[in-house]
Amino acid sequence: MPHRSLSPRGFVILMAVICTISFITGVIFTLKGAWPVLGFLSLNVVAVYWAFRQNYKDAKIFETIKLTADHLVLERVYPSGRHQSFEYNPFWVQVGIEEHSSGATKMRLTSHGKSINFGKFLSDDERREFVHVLRQEINRAKYSIQPERQ
Repeated sequence: MPHRSLSPRGFVILMAVICTISFITGVIFTLKGAWPVLGFLSLNVVAVYWAFRQNYKDAKIFETIKLTADHLVLERVYPSGRHQSFEYNPFWVQVGIEEHSSGATKMRLTSHGKSINFGKFLSDDERREFVHVLRQEINRAKYSIQPERQ
């Protein structure tokens, strides 16, 4: 799940500060005859509020990876409630990380010519660590299969 550093309580405090500053600034400009500034500052408050609400809504996306000896399943749940599921065989799936010169990274699962990016909400360091751990766990799952005895 995406991390959000601003708690709901912090959001209320931030909005209160923005509203207060905008109101005081708007009153000052109105008293000097520049009353349209108050309207633009009000639009600014609404825009900041909407942006934060959208950010909190987008934070409801989450992904889970379930790994067994014969299946790797990536399930993505969007804020709308829509589910997507991708199933791979651990023997064939490749876990990759693409590193750009800027330090930005992308994680990818690839199998049979099809690829999917995942973990877009993780930080670059978290992606590097996750790819390392996932590769280890896939290898462990591959080689933990016991042959059937006849």
